[in-house]
Amino acid sequence: MDRKLWGALLCALVLLLAGCGTGQTTPSTGQPVRGGVATFALPANTTPNYIFPFMPVEYFSVTTISDLQYLLYRPLYWFGDQGKPVLNDRLSLADFPKFADDNRTVTVPLRPYAWSDGSKVTSDGVAFWINMMKAEKTNWAVYVAGGIPDDIDSMTVDSPNQVTFHLNKTYSAQWFVYNELSQITPLPKAWDRTAAGPSDCTHHVEDCAAVYSYLTEQAKSLNEYATNPLWQVVDGPWKLRSFNADGNASFVPNPSYAGPNKPHLDQFNLAPFSDNAAEYNVLRSGNNAVQVGLLPPEDAPAKPDGQWVGHNPLESNYTLDRWISLSTNYFVINQHNPTVGPTFSQQYFRQALESLVDQGAIIRAAVHGYGSTTNGPVPTTPDNPFASDRTEPNPFTYDPGRAGKLLADHGWSTPPDGVGTCQRPGTGADQCGPGVAAGARLEFQMQYASGTPQVSLAMQQLQSSATKVGMRIDLQGAPFNTVIGTAIPCDTGKADCNWQMGNWGAGWVFAPDYYPTGEAIFQTGAGSNESNFSDPKLDALIAATQHSDSPAAMRAYTEYGSITLPGIWQPNYDYQLTEIANNLKGVTPQNPYLNITPEDWYYVK
Repeated sequence: MDRKLWGALLCALVLLLAGCGTGQTTPSTGQPVRGGVATFALPANTTPNYIFPFMPVEYFSVTTISDLQYLLYRPLYWFGDQGKPVLNDRLSLADFPKFADDNRTVTVPLRPYAWSDGSKVTSDGVAFWINMMKAEKTNWAVYVAGGIPDDIDSMTVDSPNQVTFHLNKTYSAQWFVYNELSQITPLPKAWDRTAAGPSDCTHHVEDCAAVYSYLTEQAKSLNEYATNPLWQVVDGPWKLRSFNADGNASFVPNPSYAGPNKPHLDQFNLAPFSDNAAEYNVLRSGNNAVQVGLLPPEDAPAKPDGQWVGHNPLESNYTLDRWISLSTNYFVINQHNPTVGPTFSQQYFRQALESLVDQGAIIRAAVHGYGSTTNGPVPTTPDNPFASDRTEPNPFTYDPGRAGKLLADHGWSTPPDGVGTCQRPGTGADQCGPGVAAGARLEFQMQYASGTPQVSLAMQQLQSSATKVGMRIDLQGAPFNTVIGTAIPCDTGKADCNWQMGNWGAGWVFAPDYYPTGEAIFQTGAGSNESNFSDPKLDALIAATQHSDSPAAMRAYTEYGSITLPGIWQPNYDYQLTEIANNLKGVTPQNPYLNITPEDWYYVK
């Protein structure tokens, strides 16, 4: 970047954030100070781009939900408590539900929260959301056939402060709270309208389609988020002061927030960056324009074995902390693509492709030890009650020899540095498999999120290893939002189903399905099953985890998922190495579901 241009951008950013007077890192006495401004650096090339909490998969991202929506509109239940992947009762809008009738009746008592327009958060807001789900289920990013709202036979609004769900079957209480009720965000009455005026989706499902159409149209006008009266009605701790489509945003405290953790700060900002280098240059400048940023892993000294973190090159101004998410990382391959989908549908092919991913080398070289291998659908880090010995080791560690043999044993030629073809079409054990035509080529297109070197390096490693077995993978870098908007569930033959491989770099953070049973991402037809993967046996194993709290059910799902590969596992990098201004407190411990709570942040003298 031109030095003059960089200087101008840096000055502009400093001026934008000026006025706090609290970014300086003078020696701290530890005494809390009320007020000030704190700025949070967004991940490289990633910005929030949708404000309406009921959203389709192309907008569904951690940045959109955790860094924008949840600050304004609180979900019914909050997850992540003191750095642990558990329900946070203190920050939830409702008491823990009461289960009766063999877990087929679920009663939810709401707490006294309020909207900023003076109205109350009531059971009608819950009904509004559920009716929207019923009317527009296919536009909800994590909808799964048979899941919420399908598993609710009826809903009763008992009072303004209580709603009862009558379920169609007996379900695990933990699963129903962590993965079903967790999806609900109560909606304000002010949103129950169309362009023509007030509507009644709250009580009539047939009214919801028009309301949804109106709200989604409003949500497409990003530069009006801070001025559109709709989005100013909030129940969270913050209100928008400004918002730009480029990702720059400012929040101020919501005086009507009824939660236990009122904001200490006067203002909270989001700052976008095109890549890691741009953000790191701001941190190194010493101007303290960013109070919570990230140390790019490529710039971090290697983590010594057995230590939590290594040396922090910014320690004079910042404190370093690892932020590890409860997630599974994978890239997706489109099994509905009309050309290569039949090949991707073969389990042996997915196992061969997995055998070309050198997770250990990528972790060492690209992120200097700040990550862990992904061995299956259930995460092993951070420490959590869901993992077991069945999640390790990975049955398909890096082994190009195994990859070549799997392909050759199933009828493919594997010329090194060339492009292999299907030589033995058919459905036999030594043939290419159903739907794979004679002469089909091992040649694929991969779109990946640019801006983060670890993703680029991982894709280059895969591309290089693939050439050893006659596989050509053409790489195309694109912004994160472009990748997640392209790699979506689709139907063969539709215009949006021509993509082949997609990698946004972060797989899936288990939210709002906080119990990692996989139905939202790997079950047949799921709203976030971007690979269009389908396996009846895996579906049955997922279903078993929903009806039983037995560890055996989770182990069986984990073990089979590791083998059948509904996604191609890749390193589970630390979400980020967070740099926190030395005089800013309350940022840690960081939430494993990647929610942020800047209302807890405060400066000290």
